Amino acid sequence: MSSSSSSVMRTLRSFMEIPMRLTLSVIALSLFASTLADAAEPQWSQIHATAVNTTADLNPNFAAREAVIQQQLIAALRGNASSLQRSELETARQSSVQADTAWLQASGYDFHKKENQQAGIALLSQFSAQPKAVMTANLDTVESINLNATGGQRRGALIDAEGQNFLYFLADAMGPDLGKAFLTAYNKGELSKAAALIKASEVSTSAAKKHFNYPRPFLVAGNSIHNVPDDAVVKDNQPYRADGGSFPSGHTNTGYTDALLMAEMLPERFVPLLDRGARYGYSRIVLGVHYPLDVIGSRMAAERNVAHFMNDAAYRTLFEQAKQELRGALEKECGMSLAACARTTGDADPYAAPQMRQFYRFTMTYGLPRQRTQQSSVQVPAGAEVLLEAPLPQLNAAQRRQLMVSSALAAGYPLSGDAEQSFWQRLNLHDAVVSASKR
Repeated sequence: MSSSSSSVMRTLRSFMEIPMRLTLSVIALSLFASTLADAAEPQWSQIHATAVNTTADLNPNFAAREAVIQQQLIAALRGNASSLQRSELETARQSSVQADTAWLQASGYDFHKKENQQAGIALLSQFSAQPKAVMTANLDTVESINLNATGGQRRGALIDAEGQNFLYFLADAMGPDLGKAFLTAYNKGELSKAAALIKASEVSTSAAKKHFNYPRPFLVAGNSIHNVPDDAVVKDNQPYRADGGSFPSGHTNTGYTDALLMAEMLPERFVPLLDRGARYGYSRIVLGVHYPLDVIGSRMAAERNVAHFMNDAAYRTLFEQAKQELRGALEKECGMSLAACARTTGDADPYAAPQMRQFYRFTMTYGLPRQRTQQSSVQVPAGAEVLLEAPLPQLNAAQRRQLMVSSALAAGYPLSGDAEQSFWQRLNLHDAVVSASKR
């Protein structure tokens, strides 16, 4: 065989090996992810300890950043007033400096919020069919988390609750350097397109609350909920309450939507931001104003809504404009690359701790009873893989879809139903991204 023929054969063999290597890589990835998905339920003692570590209780390195977030939120809520009054909490919004709503309005984009609200109701329809054992555990779990919460958890939950209309809460999942840069850029209006778009992308849960009409846990006869006094925001010691229906959680919908969209813009902190969304939902249970099912349902709806928007070409144009502005502003404030600014070590970044994987997994089910059903394969809705595009650009669409399947929860947990309901209930974005990084 001539040297030129040998060269051609070597080239052909190389091309033939590429799909084989890719196939083996995907198989290994799937096996690892399946191991994560089938892992035992996290123990409550572990989850409680991890939840405490994401407050200022046991983490002095984290406490200073939390204090800055608290101070800046209170200042934003107060505005030009000399003191913060409780009556101002409902109407406080991002300032015209923080959020460029004029840019968003000029785009003429239609968020189709009524259609998305109805889609959310359909997605969560299994709530009405939950067995008594699940609903009993639903109340027992909120009582346990609420009564065992530490002072730091309660203060953090109050700050999350009253900061719903702002993005301050995201800073503590960005690490010390990037978090500081984010707060500076946010207050200076340097990421105003992102701030406006993220908040406008929240799909209200009000229609779903009216539809399901389920009472909040502190209104159930014989409950043992502790109403948490406000010593963190207004600081008037008034017990924190919430009105309207309980299912699904509006605040949790806000937290997951904001955190996931920010994660799509900042894939360097994708997993910690996901965990922050989960922590935001957990805070609603700490306050005793929501059940686990409320939080789980809102996670499902928020993920569905973000995927819906990210697959819309007109929305994606706005998203890319906002993303570019945000990343440029943060890099300027950091004075270094975003990859370097996002990198952290040690206790100053509890959201990067490996224990957060167990915490996130727990918040997907809250240990509620699982029905022992025949395991069914996960069917990924068209376009859902877009959620993994930013953190896993090295994978193609088919690989991202396969990763969603292999890292999904086992079947049978509450709120599963038809194929679409089952997918969004079982989707574990945290493990999908982590498993890909283990290759």
